[in-house]
Amino acid sequence: MVKDKKEEKAKILVASNRKARMRYEILEVLEAGLSLKGPEVKSLREGRVSFEGSFARVDGREAFLHNLHIPPYAQNTLETLDPVRTRRLLLKRREIDKLSSKLRTKGLTLVPLEVYFLRGWAKVSLGLGKGKKGPDRREDLRKRDVEREMGRSFRGKFKA
Repeated sequence: MVKDKKEEKAKILVASNRKARMRYEILEVLEAGLSLKGPEVKSLREGRVSFEGSFARVDGREAFLHNLHIPPYAQNTLETLDPVRTRRLLLKRREIDKLSSKLRTKGLTLVPLEVYFLRGWAKVSLGLGKGKKGPDRREDLRKRDVEREMGRSFRGKFKA
């Protein structure tokens, strides 16, 4: 139990994809390493990343993250990198095989949920999700509103 608290302290969240949970029903979450170059890591440490239009895909025996926008580091003088280049995901062979078999199911996709540093290494949390349609989104909004109203009505009732 103490070990979990240390790991939570070591996790430094850079950014989270708030729209992913709204647009997709997340069935499973997994963690993968990101293969980055030096200036990209420095830019991530500044908290500069955008998830707009990003997704992950398994190609053959490797997994890649597409369209994750990491802007160039301001003090970089060595090389210019494309901010939306395709980045390799660091997963074990077994995990890639499992993912590819699950992704063959119609309607499932890999969506990046958050980018963070864990013990100094850049990681991305991927969600295996199924796209929500309009009625599903409205139903979630209704549930959230009902829970909020219930919380407001009970807020002052149980004072000790």
